[in-house]
Amino acid sequence: MADALHAARQGADAIGLVFFDGSARFVDIQRAREIALALPPFVSRVGLFVNAGDAEVRSVLAAVPLDLLQFHGDETAEFCARFQRSYMKAVRVGPQVDLLQCARAYQSASALLLDAQVEGSYGGTGQSFDWRLIPRELDLPIVLSGGLNPENVSEAVRQVRPWAVDVSSGVEASKGRKDPAKVTRFIQGVRNADSESAADDAAGV
Repeated sequence: MADALHAARQGADAIGLVFFDGSARFVDIQRAREIALALPPFVSRVGLFVNAGDAEVRSVLAAVPLDLLQFHGDETAEFCARFQRSYMKAVRVGPQVDLLQCARAYQSASALLLDAQVEGSYGGTGQSFDWRLIPRELDLPIVLSGGLNPENVSEAVRQVRPWAVDVSSGVEASKGRKDPAKVTRFIQGVRNADSESAADDAAGV
């Protein structure tokens, strides 16, 4: 609870609630509901699922007021779209991944979340990927993830210009526990890069 409220106070636009019990960041439904209800207005509540069944997703939705779903496993577009919620589909990026094809396959998504491709993992590894693999002509907004931290997020925003950035391990004191100072520095890094990008755009750069 304290981690979520601190991030919101620092200016985070969204808070992720992990419903994958294979993660150190897993929260049960009751705890997730308490966190979601405590968040201030205009902070989006995102529910993260990894290969969950239909009934599991619906049981979470019945109890927790989520604004956006994040599917981080091998879910089909048909499955992701069946819950009458905006969703983003995570794609683990590597040299053999066709992001243009992924965007076509998940046209119903609000965004693609791009993470590092790590064998045997569905995310949260703290590893980054080569941002040059992201084609400029993608038809969907990009949420950039994978190995972001307070030291590199400004450069990531300047290079990729994603719609949003997603962080977890990069602002942790230990697995599953956020470091408030790192959270603050990370959000400030995003703001600094946004300000620079806006200035460049105004100057025609």
